[in-house]
Amino acid sequence: MIPQTTTVKTKQNWQHSLANAVNNADQLLALLGLSGQLSAIDKDKIRQFPVRVPLSYIKKMRYGDVNDPLLRQVFPLLDEAYEIDGFYSDPVGDHLAVKSPGILQKYQGRALLLMTGACAIHCRYCFRRHFPYSESNPLAGQWQQSLDVLKADTSITEVILSGGDPLSLNDEKLNKAISDLNKIPHLKRLRIHTRLPVVLPERITDSLLDCLQNTHLKVVMVIHANHANEIDEEAAQVLYALRQADVQLLNQTVLLKGINDSVEALGDLSERLNEVDVQPYYLHLLDKVAGAHHFDVEEEIAVNLIEALRKQLPGYLVPRLVREQQGEASKTVIS
Repeated sequence: MIPQTTTVKTKQNWQHSLANAVNNADQLLALLGLSGQLSAIDKDKIRQFPVRVPLSYIKKMRYGDVNDPLLRQVFPLLDEAYEIDGFYSDPVGDHLAVKSPGILQKYQGRALLLMTGACAIHCRYCFRRHFPYSESNPLAGQWQQSLDVLKADTSITEVILSGGDPLSLNDEKLNKAISDLNKIPHLKRLRIHTRLPVVLPERITDSLLDCLQNTHLKVVMVIHANHANEIDEEAAQVLYALRQADVQLLNQTVLLKGINDSVEALGDLSERLNEVDVQPYYLHLLDKVAGAHHFDVEEEIAVNLIEALRKQLPGYLVPRLVREQQGEASKTVIS
């Protein structure tokens, strides 16, 4: 049920929560009563892509369950250390899509801004886990250059804020960025890709909501939930607050082996998304990033899952099964 009221946390609260995220695999296990029950990759490899999990996400995990689907998304298993053919550091061709520092353009009419390399959570399947953010951050002295590029290309009608996670930036920086984009006459839509409403709900502050309402651009937020257990009551409340601020909400899910690769898990997720007024949008086949091969689900299995979902759910609750392929003009729809 959509909550009738919502309490939006203060900016200080979310920044404190972000600063106090768990960054140690052993500590994560200890908090869940699982000390010694999972083995992590060695510390040198963890340093390349550190553990990072907010306490607000950990509290959604099942205590004492080594197979909890949320834990498995963030724990650095030994599998990450294996080098597997067909898995790459840049699986979707981000480097080739760089139009200028901080701007990627793969598809006609849309440009993606890599606003930050920071994120509240480090998902072990992240397709940008190897991306050199220090070389491509438009806010690091290149913001005006990025704006000039966008202004010069009148074919661009939609700007996508991505990262990292753009909501890792504070409200002041986001407000300034959106205000500047608001002045580009040919822009129609502002899309924000973020996992924070799910993993750090306290990030959705009153000042952020004001910022998202203070633009003539149509604001679309694509959240990223992979399992129904991620959308607890606190997440539901902030999603409701976003809808009240006229933000259109879509969800992208990554199909992950051992986490959501069942009709039951995907069906429960779609039903939960519908309860909180979020449209199931894409079910992504795994981007084949190095270190994430153990999450991969074969395409044939994925197609069978979607076909089973279609028999169980109304069409509007069945996401499109897609794969991102380097050089293609759009996402490739599998089913």
